[in-house]
Amino acid sequence: MFFIFNYIKHFSVSCNKSILIFVLWSKSNQFIMEKEFTELLYQNQGIVHKVCSLYFNNRTDKEDYKQELIIQLWKAFPSFNKQSKFSTWMYRVCLNASIDIIRKEKTQPKFVKIDNHGIEPSVETNSDKAENKERLYQAINKLSEIDKAIITLYLDEFSYKEIAEIVGISESNTGVKINRIKSLIIKSIENGNK
Repeated sequence: MFFIFNYIKHFSVSCNKSILIFVLWSKSNQFIMEKEFTELLYQNQGIVHKVCSLYFNNRTDKEDYKQELIIQLWKAFPSFNKQSKFSTWMYRVCLNASIDIIRKEKTQPKFVKIDNHGIEPSVETNSDKAENKERLYQAINKLSEIDKAIITLYLDEFSYKEIAEIVGISESNTGVKINRIKSLIIKSIENGNK
């Protein structure tokens, strides 16, 4: 409420009362919208992390990409019409924003930094579960952007209907694509992710 009193101080006595009410109403709506967005983002923050992990492997840039996705979510938030779950809408925005970022990067010239150390050592784990998970992510990373999106949503237990809505394809096509993607992943893992 402090911001309301701040605005009242700055308006002159002769100011049109309806303008003052409109300004106060729009500022309070902005505050409510920011609060709602922040709460929903906090509840679903894992989606941003998953999408960044799948599309942006470079750890030094990952935080920048997370911030970019959050900015895109904020810009798109007024279009969230609550006809679907927030997580479904959030996946759609994050996936589309990630694909747009990758497309833009492909059109820009790449500069390769050469360091003296060569290849970074990989961290080995003793857990078979961790190794299998790593192999799965390696296989997923070899997929096209759209296939990555589909299989990620499938692994997060979204229904075919929800996946179709997010990605923008038919529900029957979703099932076909998921089966093909599973086959590609299995072949990739069996061949040692070559």
